[in-house]
Amino acid sequence: MLKISSKQSADRNLYDERLNTIEALHTPKNARALARWLLGIFLSFFIVLFLPWQQNIRAKGELTALSPSDRPQVIPSPIDGQISAWHVREGQYVDSGQVLITISEIKEKYIDPELLKRLEEQMTAKEEVIEAKFNKVKAYEKQLKAMKNGLEFKLNQNTNKIAQSRLKISSDSIDWLAAQVDLKNFDRQYKANQALYDSGLIPLVKLESARSKFQSSKAKELSQENKFNMSKAELQNALISRNSIQADAFGKIAKTESELSATLGEIAESQGQLSDYRNKYRNIEIRTGMRTIKAPQDGYVVKALSSGIGENVKVGKSLMSLMPKDPQLAVAMEVKAMDVPLLDIGRHARLQFDGWPAIQFSGWPSVSVGTFGGKVEVIDYVSGKDGKYRVLITPDLRNKRDDQWPEQLRVGSGVYGWVLLDEVPVWYELWRQINGFPPSLKNKEEAEAAEKK
Repeated sequence: MLKISSKQSADRNLYDERLNTIEALHTPKNARALARWLLGIFLSFFIVLFLPWQQNIRAKGELTALSPSDRPQVIPSPIDGQISAWHVREGQYVDSGQVLITISEIKEKYIDPELLKRLEEQMTAKEEVIEAKFNKVKAYEKQLKAMKNGLEFKLNQNTNKIAQSRLKISSDSIDWLAAQVDLKNFDRQYKANQALYDSGLIPLVKLESARSKFQSSKAKELSQENKFNMSKAELQNALISRNSIQADAFGKIAKTESELSATLGEIAESQGQLSDYRNKYRNIEIRTGMRTIKAPQDGYVVKALSSGIGENVKVGKSLMSLMPKDPQLAVAMEVKAMDVPLLDIGRHARLQFDGWPAIQFSGWPSVSVGTFGGKVEVIDYVSGKDGKYRVLITPDLRNKRDDQWPEQLRVGSGVYGWVLLDEVPVWYELWRQINGFPPSLKNKEEAEAAEKK
């Protein structure tokens, strides 16, 4: 017999109820697992907060060429004309100097095919005219030289004549004085003989002889006086003729010099006209060369902007675009003005090119996949129309482990880039992002020391 009573059954039921309550107070196994996971996640998040984070500046851009000469260029029409022939097609590779397009003239003054020959004939004729005038100038110079020599000769001759006249005046004056002395002597002798004759002391013949000598000496004295006066007149005439010789010679010399100056002026005018002809000839010669448009450098014909044969084009009109061969690629990114002070030349950047799959962790560039390295090469000093600044990024050759940029890249492709700044803890970056603070930068000395380490 089991000896089971109702009291024992009631106690048993009460005990079971108490055990169920205790069991209900214990944490379930699933809850404990969830708590462990949450604790692990919290600890992981806490640890992550102290991991280093690479600050960066993000921007979009496109591929371009670093040198302006390597960028796509538009080839314009250098003259007004008409398209005569196309010598290339789109996508064709061309060498520097290769003929691309031939243009014909449409202006009346350039249509004549013999225009250069006509100008050469005009230039030759003008050169002959100038040569003839130079010969004329030489003749005038010789004539002037002869005139001046003749003037000098005549002046010397006149000087000698004046000197001779003065010597003659001196000689005639002496002769006149001598005649005057003789006249006085003969006059005194005549008067003495007259007194003797009146006294009857001498005969009439002797008186007549004395009178004759007196008359002869008087005539001689008058003749000497006239000769003296004539010598003075000759001196005056010689002095007057000197002035006349100078006036006549100076007049002829002045006339010849005037004609010489006029000829020199004609030569200068002719030389100016010849220079105009040469300038015109050179311009037309250059313009003739412009009718054949050649490739300025090696490259590829991208697109024809004008088409057809016989189409009239104006000077400066775009005919085609040319992409230079092997350009030095660079990425042009547009950076906000607030981020420009954080950049400097040589900063490392990571780039993601359109068409190349990539996984980028902006804060941890070392674990990124499919991105390529670069460095800041140029920072514009002037903002664009949208207020952003252009930054040029070139391949970073300092890191030998970094992949080279793909050879398939072409100018104009889209790029998404990150310019890397300094490392900070993750918690600082979150705090900065929440508060909207700018990235922090080390000073130059600290950055250089960190790079050396």
